[in-house]
Amino acid sequence: MKETELKTEKEPKLKLKATWKEISRKQKGLMFPMIALLVLAAIFLVVSLVTLRPQGTVVIVGYGDVYGEMTRLSGGYRRDSWLNMLAFPILAVVFGVVHNVLALRVYRKYGKNMALLVVYATMLMIIGAFTVLLRLLGEW
Repeated sequence: MKETELKTEKEPKLKLKATWKEISRKQKGLMFPMIALLVLAAIFLVVSLVTLRPQGTVVIVGYGDVYGEMTRLSGGYRRDSWLNMLAFPILAVVFGVVHNVLALRVYRKYGKNMALLVVYATMLMIIGAFTVLLRLLGEW
């Protein structure tokens, strides 16, 4: 009898497909922001891949001196290999895929409002990363 109880109690931990189906049927207010997050991450991925500039041996990859920028004295731009800029496409994939999966898990455990919080916070992080990327490229 214990054997059958164990078999009935074991369920797959990740029911992502079933959770997505539930969201698409019942929670349109969560489904559309999740799709918007995926689209925003895809746009960020395309822009970050287009602006990699692999032809340059050295590109601006970071900024670390706020005071230098405010006083316009030295600026704190850091130059390095263009390979360091691969962090932005990787970040776009993480934001688009992993954070949507995270939102599905949060929805399953905590409900719609917390999942929306995860999705909107991720959208803000994408906008922030996009701003940093444009700033490093000197476009903004």
